[in-house]
Amino acid sequence: YSEEGTTHGDIRPSDAASQLKNKNVQVIGANCTLGPQALLPILQELAAVDDIRTSGMPNAGFPKREGDRIVYPKSSPQYFARFAREAAALGVRILGGCCGTTPAHIQAMAEAVKSLRPAKAHATSPVAVEAVAKAAPVSHREPESRFWKKLKKREFAICLEIDPPKGLALDRIFEQVDKVMASGKVDAIDINSGAMARVGMDALVVAGALEARGVETIPHLTTRDQNIIGLQAALLGAWTVGGVRNVLAITGDPPSVGDYPETSGVYEVDSVGLVKVLNRLNQGTDWAGKTLGGATNFAIGVALNPVADDLDNEIARFHAKVEAGAHYAMTQPLFDPEHWHAFLKKFGEKPPIPILIGVWPLNSYKQALRLNNEVPGMVIPEALLKSMEAAGAAARDCGFQVARQMLAWARTELAGAYIIPPFKRYEEILEIL
Repeated sequence: YSEEGTTHGDIRPSDAASQLKNKNVQVIGANCTLGPQALLPILQELAAVDDIRTSGMPNAGFPKREGDRIVYPKSSPQYFARFAREAAALGVRILGGCCGTTPAHIQAMAEAVKSLRPAKAHATSPVAVEAVAKAAPVSHREPESRFWKKLKKREFAICLEIDPPKGLALDRIFEQVDKVMASGKVDAIDINSGAMARVGMDALVVAGALEARGVETIPHLTTRDQNIIGLQAALLGAWTVGGVRNVLAITGDPPSVGDYPETSGVYEVDSVGLVKVLNRLNQGTDWAGKTLGGATNFAIGVALNPVADDLDNEIARFHAKVEAGAHYAMTQPLFDPEHWHAFLKKFGEKPPIPILIGVWPLNSYKQALRLNNEVPGMVIPEALLKSMEAAGAAARDCGFQVARQMLAWARTELAGAYIIPPFKRYEEILEIL
């Protein structure tokens, strides 16, 4: 039970006891999580259910971490003796202690109640506890972001992908984004999150700053850096405070490829699990099933790599993401329509959600060569590599022309595109739009 007086599934003790009684359960208890005082109201509700014996075994209190140890407060045996007497008076029949308790606590409780006869519990109304506002889970709703509405109307959407600053300054990003958005050719800014496991400003924070300037954003969120608690906290803040309405759920590059190879990734869930987290928030509950008193309405995006080495696994994961609640997908950058057509042949059907292609205007032959050989998930056709090599000083013209061609093709078959600017020069994408 939580401090709000309900289970993680948001069920009150009296309701839980009644349901379990109907399954011929003879003893119902509450243990762990809470300390003695917080557990008493819960036990009062449980004990009030007729023909059920009740058990109560509290923790010593709330734990904290000290170094590599989990430490509980030093609740005295006398404190637990007092709890035992109060619980017995409520009709609790079985008493004990959980985390942080010792034989001395058990002995004190035994001494406190050994002369008492078990009290008969009296029916009582649910004990009033301070709780978050409760609401029934919200039924499925269509996301309301401008970006999603454009996809639903089958209007081709254009996004600019940016990296958050590595340091403290956002001014240059604001200036460049403002110029691109003023063109009227870009619908949203999608924001990387720790690409290649390198440190940058938090994508959700950057997104909130841009949203405050009237710019729609699609921040990436990786499961590498936070556990489920942190992910949910970040998302609730991004929705409520930052005004973020779209999120791209990704697993994230492992720390071993970045600047901190000695660190460990969290990865409590992968991108499929993160989509489930987002979908739960959209339904008005957290991961533990507790109601939020409202609901988010994120448009949930996922990654898709049509040129993955293991396409069977990529397709299986794509299906899992869609089943978990994904609304749209963004591909790795592609440089040949045939790569997409080959994927579709393997996939065997029309994708069930809108797909945005990644478009990367290549700036030089060296850049193309490095991406093809050193960056995971990137496949640049041999013919394009040869063309850019042969072009010499005009390699940029060649790379940008291919980007224009990919964009023109995508308009005929896909829902949209996100464009990666050459060397963070955002305005250069306008050359292909």
